Amino acid sequence: MDIRQRSLEKHYQWKGKIGIESRVNINTMEDLSLAYTPGVAEPCMEIHNNYEKSFELTRRGNLVAVITDGSAVLGLGDIGPEAGMPVMEGKCALFKEFADVDAFPVCLRTKDIDELVRTIYLLSGSFGGINLEDIAAPRCFEIERRLKEICDIPVFHDDQHGTAIVVGAALINGLKIVKKDLDKIKVVVNGAGSAGIAIAKHLLNLGVKDIIMVDRFGIICEGMDELNPAQEEISKITNKSKQMGDLKDALKDGDVFVGVSAPNVLSKDMIKSMGSDSIIFAMANPTPEIMPVEAKEAGARIVGTGRSDFPNQINNVLAFPGIFRGALDCRATTINEEMKVAASYAIANLIGDEELNEEYIIPNALDKRVSKAVAKSVIEVANETKVARV
Repeated sequence: MDIRQRSLEKHYQWKGKIGIESRVNINTMEDLSLAYTPGVAEPCMEIHNNYEKSFELTRRGNLVAVITDGSAVLGLGDIGPEAGMPVMEGKCALFKEFADVDAFPVCLRTKDIDELVRTIYLLSGSFGGINLEDIAAPRCFEIERRLKEICDIPVFHDDQHGTAIVVGAALINGLKIVKKDLDKIKVVVNGAGSAGIAIAKHLLNLGVKDIIMVDRFGIICEGMDELNPAQEEISKITNKSKQMGDLKDALKDGDVFVGVSAPNVLSKDMIKSMGSDSIIFAMANPTPEIMPVEAKEAGARIVGTGRSDFPNQINNVLAFPGIFRGALDCRATTINEEMKVAASYAIANLIGDEELNEEYIIPNALDKRVSKAVAKSVIEVANETKVARV
């Protein structure tokens, strides 16, 4: 029986992966009076007099909303909010398991940007953070941007930034092995959707200077008719040499391939055309842009994928639990670029130089050290950049 069928059977058995349990015992009338009326009136008035007390007197300070419109669920596409619920529940389970963050799935029956922004904003007073999930590009960019402008709690689109943070960590360590510098490498990002664009921006923040983005219609260059607004924006800060062509042209003499695109689009010949000691992050799931054994045969020095059955799994679970743990603990108003950079280095630095090798450039997805290290770095930088409230 394959993993999908076994998972289906488990979901019938579980009837949901998360639940709600009371943090208080109510066995006596005094218990009832303390947890509910009349005693509960006092914390209500405390919050009424000082909004910030809502983080201390309720569970809000440890509660994240995992929100989707069901338009880009895993590799399944636009399957709707109800069909996306198992993924959102799974995300909530990971929050709890890896960082003791309470998370709640919210699946919304609309794809209208204004409705989504308004609805999420109206819900935001009940949460300490908002994790946007599986919302299709380019709509996801506008939703996140607008929510960050009006919400006073962190808003984080994990498909974008969680992926970017972990790719950044893998690249930091991969470059140590091949002895190349961030500011001297050529990176090709194949797939200019939410993840690809976020990865490019994050790598620029890490210090990469030369990035070429490629999509279905070829290399992205400023002024092209095919670009959506998010691609037009990224075109202004990438491909500074104005190179034209397709993925094959982009990869010539390249150092790093980052794939968030489609199965089997990367050939051995393309890798052979790259520079020596190339790094390949083929993250299309479940079938990567090229299988690791083929990439190695073509001359790649380091290969990572999104799969758990190959070395160097680039998995968002290394980022988002610790990011939110840190943001909640210091009551950050936002998750800024500096915090994301710090998170990449925190993940990378968990592997000592003596441990580092071609098949171990990133911690295992189940490594419980990761969320603590990421949270610590996030808190430090949140304080340095003045976005922490405690």
